[in-house]
Amino acid sequence: MSVDAVDLFCGVGGMTHGFIKAGISVTAGIDTDETCKYAYEKNNNTKFINKDIRTITGTELAKVYPENGIRILAGCAPCQPFSTHTQKNSKRNEDDKWGLLHSFSRLIKEMEPDIVSMENVPQIEKQEIFSDFIRNLKELDYHISWKSVYCPDYGIPQTRTRLVLLASKLGNIQLISKTHTPSRYRTVGKIIRSLEPIKDGETSSKDPLHKACKHTAINKKRIHQSKPGGTWRDWDKELLTPCHQKPSGKSYVSVYSRMEWDKPAPTITTQFYNFGTGRFGHPEQHRALSLREGALLQTFPKYYKFIDPKLPFSIKCLGKHIGNAVPVRLGKIIGKSIMKHLEEYNGG
Repeated sequence: MSVDAVDLFCGVGGMTHGFIKAGISVTAGIDTDETCKYAYEKNNNTKFINKDIRTITGTELAKVYPENGIRILAGCAPCQPFSTHTQKNSKRNEDDKWGLLHSFSRLIKEMEPDIVSMENVPQIEKQEIFSDFIRNLKELDYHISWKSVYCPDYGIPQTRTRLVLLASKLGNIQLISKTHTPSRYRTVGKIIRSLEPIKDGETSSKDPLHKACKHTAINKKRIHQSKPGGTWRDWDKELLTPCHQKPSGKSYVSVYSRMEWDKPAPTITTQFYNFGTGRFGHPEQHRALSLREGALLQTFPKYYKFIDPKLPFSIKCLGKHIGNAVPVRLGKIIGKSIMKHLEEYNGG
């Protein structure tokens, strides 16, 4: 019996590639961002469907799967509406992405896949929309488990924490046990230290994705005075930004900082290539992360192709693709958990 998945909100294929590495066939990825199509199809040899899931019915979705196999439906709805920052905004319920989890839930109800996988930010657990999602699964007789995952515990070299939910019609299902202890965490040094040195604004002659953003003159001075694991408090006073000089900004130290070689990276966001948006300064070189470094810290393999040679590309667009992705290794961990479950309840 075949085991086949469809990846909702697939982006450039982080979850899909992880599933494939775990031995799961992915028949299609669905996303509204057509700029993800090249990387998704080029690396995964599967179909990219450029559609909004709110316009798809369960009957249509069921036709994407082969007949008589185990059907897995995976999805990571855009997490911005559920983030800590957005929760402070009283208008978050007006966010167009807020209802996407309802559409995910509707598709589950209409086609009843054998297994469901959902990944998102831990803050979603506090929202009514998550309670509705769980209630719908229970009404459909799914066995459900979920937990907050600290990514370094599973070999992902960034301090990202994500909620992972698994649900199955077959029986109890759990995420596999942690694969790494703190002494074995994968660090920034292990992942990017061997890459060719480049300056800000430069692109490696060997690797077009190893490209760093050009910094302003003042940010060059700031990064020269920044220490690994340090803060803007290491700078001369004249380099401080206006917000750092206000009482409200004095405690906010997780921007304009360098990473440390012997620790995991911070959570890779869509603006990891920008020195001023997080702790994204290279530990030694006077620049922010390159696109390649961000992709490697997101556990995309070096062979993963993001750039269509027929089209121009922008750092901003590729940064969004890489930062929005589910880390490939997390996708593999979820996929291995599903395969282990199927061996237990379906004889492999």
